[in-house]
Amino acid sequence: MFQDLRLSLRMFKKTPVFTAIVVLTLALGIGVNVAIFSVVNGVLLNPLPFPHPEQLVAIFQTKPNFEMGALTYPNFLDLQKENKSFSSLAIHRLTIFGLLGAGDSESVDGRSVSADYFKVLDIKPALGRTFVEGEDLQGAYPVVVISGSLWQRKFGSDPNIIGKSINLDDRMYQIIGVLPKNFIFRTNDVYVPIGQLGIPSLKGRAAGLALSGIGRLKPGVTMEQGSADLNRVFQDLAIAYPGPNKGQSVKVTPLRKLIIGDVGSILWLLLGAVGFVLLIACVNVSNLLLARSMGRTREFAIRAALGAGKWRLLRQSLIDSMLFALTGGTLGLLVAAWGTGAALAVFPSSVPRSAEIGVDYRVLIFATLISVFAGILSGVAPALKLSGWSLSETLKEGERRTGSTRGRAQGVMVAVEVGLAVVLLIGAGLMIRSLSALWKVDPGFRYGDHQMTFGFSLPPSMKGADDSLTRVKLVELHDQIKAIPGVRAVSFSGGAFPLVAENDITFYLPDREANPESESDKHWALTYRIEPDYFKATGIPLKRGRYFTEQDDERSEPVAIIDEGFAREFFADTDPIGQRIQQSGRKPQTIVGVVGHVKQWSIDKDESEELQTQLYESFRQLSNRSYDLVVLVASDEGTRVPMEAIRRVIYSNNSQNVIAKPRTMNEIIGGHLAAWRFSTTLFDIFAAVALVLASIGLYGVISYLVGQRTQEFGIRLALGAQRRDILRLVLSHGLKLTLIGVALGLFAAYGLTRFLQKMLFGITATDPTTFAVIALVVVFVAVLACIIPARRAMKVDPLKALRYE
Repeated sequence: MFQDLRLSLRMFKKTPVFTAIVVLTLALGIGVNVAIFSVVNGVLLNPLPFPHPEQLVAIFQTKPNFEMGALTYPNFLDLQKENKSFSSLAIHRLTIFGLLGAGDSESVDGRSVSADYFKVLDIKPALGRTFVEGEDLQGAYPVVVISGSLWQRKFGSDPNIIGKSINLDDRMYQIIGVLPKNFIFRTNDVYVPIGQLGIPSLKGRAAGLALSGIGRLKPGVTMEQGSADLNRVFQDLAIAYPGPNKGQSVKVTPLRKLIIGDVGSILWLLLGAVGFVLLIACVNVSNLLLARSMGRTREFAIRAALGAGKWRLLRQSLIDSMLFALTGGTLGLLVAAWGTGAALAVFPSSVPRSAEIGVDYRVLIFATLISVFAGILSGVAPALKLSGWSLSETLKEGERRTGSTRGRAQGVMVAVEVGLAVVLLIGAGLMIRSLSALWKVDPGFRYGDHQMTFGFSLPPSMKGADDSLTRVKLVELHDQIKAIPGVRAVSFSGGAFPLVAENDITFYLPDREANPESESDKHWALTYRIEPDYFKATGIPLKRGRYFTEQDDERSEPVAIIDEGFAREFFADTDPIGQRIQQSGRKPQTIVGVVGHVKQWSIDKDESEELQTQLYESFRQLSNRSYDLVVLVASDEGTRVPMEAIRRVIYSNNSQNVIAKPRTMNEIIGGHLAAWRFSTTLFDIFAAVALVLASIGLYGVISYLVGQRTQEFGIRLALGAQRRDILRLVLSHGLKLTLIGVALGLFAAYGLTRFLQKMLFGITATDPTTFAVIALVVVFVAVLACIIPARRAMKVDPLKALRYE
């Protein structure tokens, strides 16, 4: 075997071009497989980076309008106290803080959490400690736990940071702990006890804040048992507090499922797609090795005549292919490392748990296994061919009788290559058409780079100010921003915002229903608190009535605008204009307009089955507007919003104003389509690679056959055949192989693309246009691949051809 290995290495050195082609082909096929597997491994196979992650669950409060609603703080406290299945429960809420200090303030992502938050996750700090019981109550001393990245970025990894203070929203918090740098769940910079929010709505059982729950099950308790236990407690709460809780329940889901979302099916599909690329690469290499083995027929025959057994010769062939595959696998690991990093850099938000993606023992084992598989698959055809030849016939006739047989074997493999490429190309075509359809979806509002949104909050000193003073400051700032050259519309917004934030309220119809606490009289709606320019900036169409005006302020009667879904559900038989709706504890609001429905959560889902009613309220008629504000600024179409000028105006107004996450509406839409773009782009790349490999394989086969049939072509020309006849002969052979491969591919795609159906939008998995276009593209590319060898066949000199061999 050592002698065989030395011979293989000498052959590698003797044929460097051949070796490079084979190794690079396998490196490409193996590399893309390892790259996708490393993503699958990091996202789907690796457990969450917490002790006993199977015990971790996410907890939601279901509501009539959606399944995974927010918990209320009092309900959480009762669930925490009365359950018997969880070792710990916690609640958390995303909170944007203004980090104040020298110069302009900056926003930092924070999380308001209950005391057991880190206990649930079982995370030990790198420095200091985490929260203890009582520190999450209102009135407790303000303390904070910071992330390892903020510790490094703002404090230079100061080892004496514990006990120092940090200014958040003009309030000093004592730093009690620093999290490990590898803590990547809900990547926030600061963690503050939830009691520090000081918001009255923490006390109410009606939905007021976006509070999410997490829990750790006791050892041996299943998720189903934990869910039943929490719902037992909640049933008692529904009896004790029927107004806010009746008709609701608790939903428990694995925390891992919540983090991963719907990306799992996409990744498994991509792994299957790159498996096709590997098969095509292996078939290509098998063709090349088969060609070389037939070129070495006399060599093997002489070795056999000198005493080498058939197993010895088969082993030589397999060692050749295994060396190619292992070398290609090694390079493939480098391709995978580079390709994965590049893909995640281009689509950083497309894949959850992206920070955990890398090369570990599973990836190395996978790379080794598919390299061995590729080696065996690539070498099996040459090995089988060697096992079928006759020593005496080979020594007498050399290579002259092997061409047709080998041509048939190569032709079969090329047809398989083409078929596999067709399947991938059809999948890519379906994904491209789905993404194109998604970009054409009307979300109910206009979007583009001429619209900018950003989070905003007034200086901390204003948060406790009188409503009238807050209103004056916001109006002043609104007018200053709108006066900036190029700005066409400005609107402060609270509550829900399409694809960014959500907020729901309960209401009843006072002209029909008398009891706001009655379950039958309680309805839900998404609420958008906006200024008049909001509709101008978004282009949401007015269907009936009017928009808000500047006169709809705190001095006028409360008014509201509803969407078409709201009008259909509650005023199907009457004109909604002039009708009233009322929220608990508020004055009735008169409906003055009806606007089009907007897609709130995603543009790639059909909301028609669970159409959410949408209510717009006049921002200037409401109080407590200094929390969770979004600013929408629009310029003329075709121009960018002058964000730097806006930033200067906001900070010149007050250096402690806070701006968070400026994004154009195009970027927001693009973010929601990131997973689609990620999977579509990779599918396109894999399909393109498959088509190139199949074309190279076809070119190689036709070129070989032209060489093998040189004498035949010379005889044909000598007997009067025209050169165009030779061209037609060669092209017809290539097209025959192509059409067989296309037919196989269309048949296979008809069955396999059905697995894509859940990932498609606007088309079916058997879309005839896509199938027809891909078939034509493959045939066209095949003709191009055959043209060069066909033209070479046309130029054969009959006299030289007759002396060939």
